[in-house]
Amino acid sequence: MGFIDSIFNLINDLTWGWALVPFLVVLGLFFTAASGFAQFRFFKRMFGVLTGDDDSADPSKISAREALLVSVGGRVGGGNIAGVAVAITAGGPGAVFWMWAIALVGMCSALIEATLAQLYKRTEPNGDYRGGPARAITYGLGEHYRWLAVIYAVCLIASFAIGFNAFQGNTVAGAALDSVGIPRIYTGIALAIATGFIVYGGIHRIAKAADVIIPVMAIGYIGMAVVIILLNITSLPGVILDIVANAFGFREAVAGGMGAAIAQGLRRGLFSNEAGLGSAPNVAATAYVKHPVSQGITQSFSVFIDTIIICSCTAFVILLGDVYQPGAEGVDGVALTQQSIVGHLGAWAKYYLTAAILLFAFSSIMYNYYLGENALDFMTDNPTAIHVLRVAIIGIVFLGAVAPGAQAVFSFSDPMMGILAVVNLLALMMLFPVALRVIRDYREQLAAGVKRPVFDPAKFPDLETDPTAWPDAK
Repeated sequence: MGFIDSIFNLINDLTWGWALVPFLVVLGLFFTAASGFAQFRFFKRMFGVLTGDDDSADPSKISAREALLVSVGGRVGGGNIAGVAVAITAGGPGAVFWMWAIALVGMCSALIEATLAQLYKRTEPNGDYRGGPARAITYGLGEHYRWLAVIYAVCLIASFAIGFNAFQGNTVAGAALDSVGIPRIYTGIALAIATGFIVYGGIHRIAKAADVIIPVMAIGYIGMAVVIILLNITSLPGVILDIVANAFGFREAVAGGMGAAIAQGLRRGLFSNEAGLGSAPNVAATAYVKHPVSQGITQSFSVFIDTIIICSCTAFVILLGDVYQPGAEGVDGVALTQQSIVGHLGAWAKYYLTAAILLFAFSSIMYNYYLGENALDFMTDNPTAIHVLRVAIIGIVFLGAVAPGAQAVFSFSDPMMGILAVVNLLALMMLFPVALRVIRDYREQLAAGVKRPVFDPAKFPDLETDPTAWPDAK
């Protein structure tokens, strides 16, 4: 076990330790510049998905809105509550500014990877769509790159479906035990039953559940934060000034100053919004849309929701309170967020936050499961394999809930996600010219007065697309 741990630690050091975060930042900046700042050009169109402008007229299809909500449910989680608190504790208020900055850059990475996932998606026999980086690698780069796609798929299952689901089960059970005293075994049983009901319904049941859970979860948490901000509105300008001043080293809050703020902000921001990591495109590919770029814009919006809106809510709740003291030790992570909310609203707010954590974690379990299912479907079309995966996920969630030490799964989950991200970024680099061609087609149609551009595979005969996935082209 010691040898295995050393291997995983080495992989973690080679990816997250020094290479991956700068790689993600530099590539995001390159995508932004080379695409003509696409995430800002299309920003107004992002809100169309909320009004149903891009929804399918066919109720049997996953709509753009449903795909957005599943993605938000996966992206929004512990990173938005505990991760922001860790970033502020270790990097000072300035870390929040760099979280915003990496989100604005990451919005373009999310747009590119989701566009490619849609471009190379395939129609299943039951009419559903499947896609994602594994299929984009295989059909975009060629069959001789299939080995790279398999590495990606294996890492996706190991990190998200197995590792992170065990951790989410542990998070739910721990929150229920700490706040209302429910034993882990009972939470584990309830969570396993709920998980089984959702995963055996496939992506359609996941999408329907997300359509209910995510708006309640997000609106409730944002509403609570808005109340706290309004109660402390006179202090808000000073907090914003502190964030900017600390971000550029004008007002040092913790050891390391500006360097600590940048490092923590970038790292926690990337962990939270997952832009460029290659996870969310698996869900993006399931949606019915008229043009690949439409879903790219939608997924870019999910990064905005995750970091610019929800992470900011947590940051303001902490920085407007008295619990956080720059440079002080002792109160960190979810405890800092929890105590800050209680300080603003009273003891009842602790239970409100617990409910939010439960919803965040369960939405992530649904999302993580589908990533594993999609990866396994890429590697084999044997229906028994999917059944085995579903049973395994139910067991993993239960074991994660009842085992207090389930957080140790990060020892292999993080390195696996590191490899996953490296593979995805290599593929994005090689397929970026293709994505630019598709974005150009979208822009040309908008310039010609087309309100809802339609993708026609016949205009791209050199690309190995699936014509049946684009019925509107007819």
